[in-house]
Amino acid sequence: MTRWENYLSAAEKIITTYNGSLPLHHFLKSFFKEHPYMGGRDRRWVSQLVYEYFRLGHWGKDMPVKERIISGVFLCNTSDNDFLRAINSNLNDQVTLPLNEKMQLLPGSITPEQLFPWTRALSADVDAGAFTTALLKQPRLFIRVRGNRLNKVKALLDNAAISYDVIGDQTLSLPNSTKIESLLPDKSWYEIQDASSQATGALFKPQKDEKWWDCCAASGGKSILLKDQQPGIQLLASDIRKSILENLRQRFAAAGIRQYDTMVADLTAGNLPTLLGKRQFDGILLDAPCSGSGTWGRTPESISFFKEEEIGRFQQLQQRIVQNVIPFLKKGGVLIYITCSVFRQENEEVIQFIEQVSGLRKQEGGIIPGYDKGADTMFAVRMQ
Repeated sequence: MTRWENYLSAAEKIITTYNGSLPLHHFLKSFFKEHPYMGGRDRRWVSQLVYEYFRLGHWGKDMPVKERIISGVFLCNTSDNDFLRAINSNLNDQVTLPLNEKMQLLPGSITPEQLFPWTRALSADVDAGAFTTALLKQPRLFIRVRGNRLNKVKALLDNAAISYDVIGDQTLSLPNSTKIESLLPDKSWYEIQDASSQATGALFKPQKDEKWWDCCAASGGKSILLKDQQPGIQLLASDIRKSILENLRQRFAAAGIRQYDTMVADLTAGNLPTLLGKRQFDGILLDAPCSGSGTWGRTPESISFFKEEEIGRFQQLQQRIVQNVIPFLKKGGVLIYITCSVFRQENEEVIQFIEQVSGLRKQEGGIIPGYDKGADTMFAVRMQ
């Protein structure tokens, strides 16, 4: 058996035993730990085969696993592929064809609905065809360069012969495999942040001495973006997880941000008035818990295990959080509602709900498409 056939068999074993209860990258890590004879190159190839299998979404689910893996490699690659050349040289000879032509060479039709079965639930401004075909490509790595260091960062990347694209004034797009931490050891120079996540910052518009609350702060990427826009704001960052707030503090320290407060808070609980007292904020960032469907290019296994009824459950959670945080917004204050979802129920319908239960009205924003640049697709609206 050749090493390519061994890779195919290992990928088949992983796929048939994986049940979606863990993120795929954690499952792969455990699998490779149990198979220490696999070297770094072996692990990279097997991982690639597994991910490209899951990128096919719901298409070809009745196919034999090995055949579907080969189809995934064929569709997801655009240049000569060592694995494909060894396993199916005929497909490798045609791997450079346009995607629509390659799709016609595989059994059965390949439609957006087969790749992503919930196209009817998409927000109106999501291009279903472009969004679903983008799932066949690994997303890019994006960094936001801080301060006036863009030319210095570009020089370091040029010296390392790393290809990149410049997006706007601060954003660089790089191959996903780039080991950016080793190339740019000073973490205060940049933040790893998806291009669409960076784009949400256009809605913030903070003013000096304003009080802002990032109520679902997670590891603090948007808080750092907010502070970079206006260092003079008074910032409170909260999250339900104490451990994630510790990660936020470490990230803030690396970014050189010192003036801020943190708080552990469950936004679905009824004790926010006890925690916050009579505090009122000029701006609230609500990066709401969501399906994460706009990021599934990075976690394509999610498509295979997601259940449509989860969309409604997330909407109910978002509505509950909205009702709990809005009382802490000053009259005339700004609510920035953000999701990394492509579903209408989590996006436009929640904005409609906010307008129904409060005096807030949509000012600007909507879908931030990432499928044209290898980024996530997000939704962000400024309300006042």
